Order: sequence, then structure tokens, then C-alpha cells
Amino acid sequence: MVSVGIIGGGIAGLTAALALSSRGHEVTVIHAGIEATNSYWAQAGIALSILEGDSPELHVSDTMRAGRYLNDEEVVWNVVSKSSEVYDFFLSLGLKFEGNETEGGHSFPRVFTIKNETGKHIIKTLYLHAEESGINFVKGWAEELAVRHKRAHGVFVDGEFMKFDATVIATGGFAGLFKYTAGSPLNLGFLIGDAIMKGAFARDLEFVQFHPTGFIGSNGTKLISEAVRGAGAKLVTEDGERFVDELSTRDIVARAIYLKTLEGKRVFLDARDITDFRRRFPQIYAFLAKEGLDPSKDLIPVSPIAHYTMGGIATDLWYRTNVKNLYAIGEAASNGFHGANRLASNSLLECVVSGLEVARTIARERPRAGEVRDVPYHGYEAGDVESLREILWNHAGIVRNGRGLKEGIKKLESVETDPRLKLLARGVLECALAREESRGSHYREDFPLVRKTYQRPSFFDGRCRL
Repeated sequence: MVSVGIIGGGIAGLTAALALSSRGHEVTVIHAGIEATNSYWAQAGIALSILEGDSPELHVSDTMRAGRYLNDEEVVWNVVSKSSEVYDFFLSLGLKFEGNETEGGHSFPRVFTIKNETGKHIIKTLYLHAEESGINFVKGWAEELAVRHKRAHGVFVDGEFMKFDATVIATGGFAGLFKYTAGSPLNLGFLIGDAIMKGAFARDLEFVQFHPTGFIGSNGTKLISEAVRGAGAKLVTEDGERFVDELSTRDIVARAIYLKTLEGKRVFLDARDITDFRRRFPQIYAFLAKEGLDPSKDLIPVSPIAHYTMGGIATDLWYRTNVKNLYAIGEAASNGFHGANRLASNSLLECVVSGLEVARTIARERPRAGEVRDVPYHGYEAGDVESLREILWNHAGIVRNGRGLKEGIKKLESVETDPRLKLLARGVLECALAREESRGSHYREDFPLVRKTYQRPSFFDGRCRL
């Protein structure tokens, strides 16, 4: 029996926990509450190429096109080809989808949804089955990885060392390091930065996806799902001008909105022609109603917000990092599936596939932590996180340039904050500076074209390697 510590209670972490538990391993999930995960708030759905008329070939093609061909094609095939396995996994848990929709970048309506609150329903189902499976749950803050000589031995939770044979990071990404985001405020990337400090490589940190239709209201920043545009909503300026194909990939739509705001124009989502908006998008309707907006009558003001990080801890096809006994899955990991830009609703597919795959990897390799003494613990303080968020938003945002990135790197030096977050932020800025091209979510106005010489991933270990 292998003891496995999974850090994170989202879809990736819970899937891995169930798959490992079914194989007889001792599994502990360390989390801060399922509602604190980005998975819980995932609105639209999960992309599965299983319907008649669709095919894995089409899904792979759409994924590669969205990722601007920076994707690792072997990884893309590995994930997409498991769509049927993912669907069967959900059926075995009693989960049923209500419909399928088209989202930006997809050539087929393969996005399976449940009341446009898909993440919430999947998470609740997984959590219920995990509790019934006898999986150990520890509600607490996983502060730091226990690593010695590039070998993982577990994790420190609220200052206490918890030893595991295998440690799986399933904490989500680091979009919370940007000033405006609708994701979980916990998604700052503490353990991603920690893993880098302790010898793990990060990959593709410069690629940060900005969701086109964020809503910044009096009750905080929220997300208006791409499925609303898929249902027919239009993007217009205050004078009624339509200026972009609403179902283009997110990088194109987000940049088009941003450029309109630079012209001094406000941008709105016009959903007035969508019948029965309240029934189809109950979560979105609820927060708009609290802001005094009725989507059947009112235009909805929108602006791009940081949403998803394609970069993360570098892993191989089997979700192993280069630190012994340390694995990463879901948004915390980066192995080339998304390339330079995530195709809508591919993230939940990746969460489930990576959870199932890492369970197979651990079951096959049966890692052992071994005896260890004096594992270093630092007890870092978060410090001035807000300054980091300002720097990344202002200098590594939707449109970037060399001068701004250099300014951001210089400003970063004087910020007093958790060194792991500072290292992660520096990785984003330095890799964005090194990539002198525009590709997918990374747009350099001083290098506006795709350049063949940069059709390769970046890696960061304290220094950007591109």
C-alpha cells in the first residue's frame, strides 16, 4: 500500500483520490473547502468528443489550433482520446449531463453541461463518493512541500509535517496573482513557486488566459461564461457596434475588447435575445440580479480578467515532475496540452484525465518516501501580495511590450512578499520578455507576429530557458 497525499480538493484532486483509493492505496486529501476551488465555480462544461459526427481528430485539431501549435501533440492525443473513459467514469458515479453546447474555438457542440453550473455538480458528486470510499480528508492550509535532496516526503499543513510516499499537487493555477480575476482567491500559486524553489521546473509561465467577459461589480469580480455567447449573446460597444466574432478563441476576443477600452469605449454583452436566460444560466442571473441588472432588458458591462494559467509545474505524459515522488495534475501542471491558449472547456477534461492517469502512474511505480530527518520548513509570510498583483496586471497583462516587462521586473525587486510568489511572478515576467513574438494568450505589441523560431515551450527554474 502506498500512502498518497493530494493537495487540493478540486476535480483533479478528487478524481485522483477516487482512482487511487479504488486500487487499495491510503489516500489523504488536504484542502481548504470544495467551494474554494476553481473547479466548483466552473460554469460551462467539459469538452468530450464522443458524439456522432464528432471525432478525436477534430477535437485534437481544434485544441492545436487554439494553442497556436505550441501544444505537445502526443499529450493532446493522450488527453482527448480518453473522452470516452471520462464519460464512463462520470456515468459510474451516477452523474448525468443535461445538454451539449458550442464554445469559442470548437468546431462541434461537444461541451457537456449541467445547468451552466457544471463544476459545482461534478465536485459535489466526486466529494460524496470520496467520503463513502473512506478517503481521509484534512481541512487545512498546505503551506509548504517537504522536499530534501530533490525527493518529496510529504507536506507541511499548518506547520505540521505530514509524511507521504507520493505527493500530488492539485492546487489549481496562479491566476489569483493578477489584480482582476474571478477565480478562487487562494489560487496564488504558493506551491507552484515552492516546487520551483525546491528543484522542480516550471513550464510556459508566460501564457496566461484572460477571459473576455468578466464582470466587475460592487460584489466583486465574476465570470460570465462563454456559453452565454454560444447561446447567441453579442459583444457591442456603447454605440451598438459589433467588433469581433464572439465565438473566436478567447485570446482574440479578450484582446479585441481591451483595444476598444483603449479607444475610450465601454463594452457590453447583449444577451437580450436569449430566451429563458434565468433557467439556462441561474448562477450568472443570480449575481447580475444582485447588481440590479436584468439580462432580458439590460446590457451587461464586461471586461477581460485573468482566468486560467496554461503554465505550471512541468510534468511528463504521466504527470511526474523532475522531483522524485512529486506529481502535479490539473491546472497546477503543465505538459503541453493547452499550448499557448486553452481551448474552452478542455480544462475539466484535463482535470479528470490527469487524475486518472496519475493514479495509474503511482499504482505502477509504487513510490516510497523512505526515512528522512530534518526536512526544512520555512514558515513564510504572505507579505505584500497586492503589489505583485498590480505589477503583473499592469506589466504582464493582455497586451505586453519589452519596456513594460522590464519595468515590472525592476519593480518586483523591492516588493516584500513570500519569496515563492515573487519567484513565480518573476518567472511570468522574464519568460514573457524572452518570448519575442505574439502567440495565443501571449501578445507582444513590439513583436506582433508569430515567429517559427519560438515554436517551443519555455522552462523556468529561477531562470527562463527558452
